[in-house]
Amino acid sequence: MRGVPESHTGWTFLTNHARVLAAIAEDPTTRIRDIAARCRLTERAVQKIVSDLEMDGYLTHTRQGRSNAYRIEDGTLLRHPADRGLAVAELLSLLAAHDAEHGEGRKDLQSTAPRPRSPEGDR
Repeated sequence: MRGVPESHTGWTFLTNHARVLAAIAEDPTTRIRDIAARCRLTERAVQKIVSDLEMDGYLTHTRQGRSNAYRIEDGTLLRHPADRGLAVAELLSLLAAHDAEHGEGRKDLQSTAPRPRSPEGDR
């Protein structure tokens, strides 16, 4: 069995909820164990985060044999008032674009959002 993930002190740009959601967007059939390893969290913490995301309508899952397949719900919005109107799918799209630009070898994130807006807008 794996040990407890290394701890981190200080602040970070992404919350653990965002990291878990990004991992699920990358692979909707991923296991809790694999999400935990990727996000450097305990399996119990990931289970709690997945439960939070489901309870608040960001995520659903269906059983596929002994595994789960997750689905990020279309049109869900970020929760913070400063992010009013920004869809979760747009955030995931930005993270996928970042990974693609930096050649991190990750699969494209599943996204139902339009491509990120350019500073000049759509002309």
